[in-house]
Amino acid sequence: MPNNFLINIVGPTAIGKTALAIKLAQHFETEIISADSRQFFKEMKIGTAVPEKEELAAAPHHFVQHISVEEDYSVGDFERDAVLRIEELFKRLRVVILVGGSGLYTKSITDGLDHFPEVDPEIRENLNSILEKEGIQVLQKKLKESDPEYYKKADLKNPHRLIRALEISLGAGKPYSSFLKQKKTHRDFNIISIGLTAERIKIYERINLRVEKMMKAGLLKEAKNLYPRRHLNALNTVGYKELFQHLEGEVTQEEAVAEIQKNTRRFAKRQLTWFRKDKNIKWFDITEPLDNILIYAEQEIKNRKG
Repeated sequence: MPNNFLINIVGPTAIGKTALAIKLAQHFETEIISADSRQFFKEMKIGTAVPEKEELAAAPHHFVQHISVEEDYSVGDFERDAVLRIEELFKRLRVVILVGGSGLYTKSITDGLDHFPEVDPEIRENLNSILEKEGIQVLQKKLKESDPEYYKKADLKNPHRLIRALEISLGAGKPYSSFLKQKKTHRDFNIISIGLTAERIKIYERINLRVEKMMKAGLLKEAKNLYPRRHLNALNTVGYKELFQHLEGEVTQEEAVAEIQKNTRRFAKRQLTWFRKDKNIKWFDITEPLDNILIYAEQEIKNRKG
């Protein structure tokens, strides 16, 4: 059994993952791998809740604001780069911290990604054209017909996920869901998964407060600077798309802020649904003393040592 340990910290947005990751990193004298896909981009700081300078200085962080919104950077790219970085860190460290609320990105490190066949890029172009001309409902209908199993659990409001599932189903001639049952990738390190949670009303209060703080910190100005690049995939995300609507005169600033809060709450709900499926996660309420989480991590390391 390997003697290196990856402590994987997950949970909904605004729950306090960054603070816990830093405290654990300081305790184990180690470094942090960020798996928050929204925080990868240099141009997006306030709206993605990138850790403050003091937090970044408190423990070394990797994969925070390391690419531009202009660059294509997939979850597959992240899996490749992050696993390599983790292996490098394990040459001199016993423990590494992984933290993030992007479920697919943390899964790419802990379980590996499902591998899909290469398909003709023209299929995606056609699907994007359908989305633009006929709307998302047509894509939803196509998915229901081609892959009813995946349709039941898909995020039907996410056009990128719909198009990805459809291009695989159409290109491979097999349902997208049939590629989701592959064997888990073996990692040469132990994984200790820790989840942070709270009562739903408390999570929603924290989200509403965070959005208010973002606005005071200059989120509207950040959105204005990014507005000319609003067509980029990285910017089709909560916190920016609502303010772009405001800048286009479609909604008031107050309405945009309310939409950000509502959409972030929905995002948090989806995050919890995703993470709750993983029975390997040990959940702690945010009221739990930090010492209890440290004791749990230390005990798991002791129990699993080879």
